[in-house]
Amino acid sequence: MPKNKTHKIFALLFAAVFWLTACGEKPNPEIAIQTSVAETVAAQTPVVITQTPADTPFPTKTPFAAPTFDSAPTMPPTASGLVDGKFECAKASLQDETVVDGKIFKAGEQFVKTWYVKNESPCVWDETYRIIYWDGDLLGGAYYYPMPQAVAPGQTVPITVLFTAPSAPGKYRSSWKLQTPDKISYGAGMYDAAFYADIVVADLTTTTALAYDIVAADLTITREPAYGCEPANMVYTARVVISTNGPLKFKYQIRQQDGNNSYKREGETNESGKFTDSKHTWMLGRAADQNNTRWMQIVITEPFYREYPPVYFEFYCP
Repeated sequence: MPKNKTHKIFALLFAAVFWLTACGEKPNPEIAIQTSVAETVAAQTPVVITQTPADTPFPTKTPFAAPTFDSAPTMPPTASGLVDGKFECAKASLQDETVVDGKIFKAGEQFVKTWYVKNESPCVWDETYRIIYWDGDLLGGAYYYPMPQAVAPGQTVPITVLFTAPSAPGKYRSSWKLQTPDKISYGAGMYDAAFYADIVVADLTTTTALAYDIVAADLTITREPAYGCEPANMVYTARVVISTNGPLKFKYQIRQQDGNNSYKREGETNESGKFTDSKHTWMLGRAADQNNTRWMQIVITEPFYREYPPVYFEFYCP
């Protein structure tokens, strides 16, 4: 121990003894010395204060911000949406459309395409919903458009886009989807399919009748009555929709699984469009075999020969 500290200790001891003597009490020198030494040592011992540090949170990454479309983007959106978005609102179906697939346009020609989309969700689609470019050729359109009007659940909205045919001849497709305010992109039907404009660019001044074609032939079969076996005969009606990309005359027939191929007709479109026919029927009685193996089929016979896949239907009497 340093000398100066020793001197201080003894000075304190003598001062304590003197004070006790002055007060008329007989001091115990040994106790007084021990007490003073303990107080002095305690005064010189450093006090260590321990403190539990506050919990420091682990650093977190800044969440990725999905791109917004307040101004026209330079690149088309490709993300399918956010995880916490309202997916129940992203349900739609395509009811109808204008401009048949494969329609021929001249280079630079403008045209309007309309899709009739039904809101299959429990949500109201307001103007914060969008129609966004998804894939293929932009065809002179913007990358997105606002929903043209509010659409209640179960309602159908016409979505119209102005396009411009490219300058180079060829086949082009422009695919589109819808988008919620949460940036969830969705198409139509159970497969979330994009709806699209599908066109052909050609020199119409040199295009001959042989260039026009049937671009689709659809067959749907309905039953009357829909269920049961009353009355005695059940009638199945074939509805034919044949789409062409220009003015075209054609012949077709409906073939049946039972070998009845007698239904033959002629059709014509004055421009690109759709030809419909719902006159062919197939009648089944209660005694007919009940199964799901019957079918009908569209076959084009002129100006070319083309078979389309058979469409199967069920006949049961529960």
